[in-house]
Amino acid sequence: MILTDATVAEAALTHEGVGFTVTEGQAIALDGDRIAWVGPAAEAPEGPRQSLGGRLVTAGLIDCHTHLVHGGDRAVEFDMRLNGAAYEEIARAGGGILSTVRATRGASDAALLDSALARADHLIAEGVTTIEVKSGYGLDVETELRMLRTARRIATERPVRIVTTWLAAHALPPEYKDDRAAYLREVAIDGLAAAHAEGLVDAVDGFCEGIAFSVAEMEQLFDAADRLGLPVKLHAEQLSDLGGAAMAARRGAISADHLEHLGADGIAAMADSGTVAVMLPGAYYTLRETQAPPIAALRAAGVPMALATDCNPGTSPLTSLLLTMNMGATLFRMTPAECLAGVTSHAARALGLDDRGRIAPGLRADLAVWNAAHPAELSYRIGYNPLHARIFGGDLA
Repeated sequence: MILTDATVAEAALTHEGVGFTVTEGQAIALDGDRIAWVGPAAEAPEGPRQSLGGRLVTAGLIDCHTHLVHGGDRAVEFDMRLNGAAYEEIARAGGGILSTVRATRGASDAALLDSALARADHLIAEGVTTIEVKSGYGLDVETELRMLRTARRIATERPVRIVTTWLAAHALPPEYKDDRAAYLREVAIDGLAAAHAEGLVDAVDGFCEGIAFSVAEMEQLFDAADRLGLPVKLHAEQLSDLGGAAMAARRGAISADHLEHLGADGIAAMADSGTVAVMLPGAYYTLRETQAPPIAALRAAGVPMALATDCNPGTSPLTSLLLTMNMGATLFRMTPAECLAGVTSHAARALGLDDRGRIAPGLRADLAVWNAAHPAELSYRIGYNPLHARIFGGDLA
């Protein structure tokens, strides 16, 4: 199939930083699930043709940080917080992450899948073709495994690539409140080995924060990931600067995520290692934070920046990657070109995927076709979905 009359738009690094390239009158030749050729329509190879009517075409969007699989919701907690309840009061009332743990442990496999599919459908409808999904709401080995099995099943029910991440080091469950070392060993590390043996893990993550796990504890988890040959990433510097991002960068992490309190040492380490900074404005917005990530410093250091929904029931109940792009621009002062790179090429890099996120021969034929004149519109509009068509693995989907 030859897609003709396409306006191909990408965001790439230039001498001035990340900028747009927009080329009209292009054709894209598809061969199975791959892009075979891209160039002027007049020079396109022979084959069946489909005109895109001059529409804008980007690589399929990638949501590189989600907690899509979970039980229940925390709308009541949201209401309590807006009415002035402190975190401790919410926790005493049964709220917080442990309420999601209870709901997830109690949900059937079918219920977990149905709710995850509903959230995935919102992302897919906006041109998303790859979604990362984390565990982390089971906090026991079997429920963590159930979460990842459910995540894998999304890709059998919908035309989308699912990348799974082991996040058992997310919080400490009540049954281990007096023995952190045992939880790390018996659930986070031993459970990782079980998940890997079942083929359920593409990467390993942890929450490095004062309310979660220390840098030293995350190093133990990363050691286990190294033994299994798995890439690592880290929730880091969301609430304070513990040096987690710098440690993760030194360990070759593919990404460090959140980063509101990231300092100069962390930025330098990430620049040296090529670790992607994943920005999560949904959590910043929901929590009404006031300290934004150091975007200008990351930009100046040449650290690649990705954007993701962080879709989760407590701090980012967000299922729109287009709205995430707008938040990246308005709340974090990222440019529209940085936002597009953040959900395409840089998002692919944050997942360790080198076969997608751009429009080039040999890469996945995952594309989004837009009713838009310029790629800046994808970050500019609020609550509007201009998707015309979504192509996944060379097929209209």
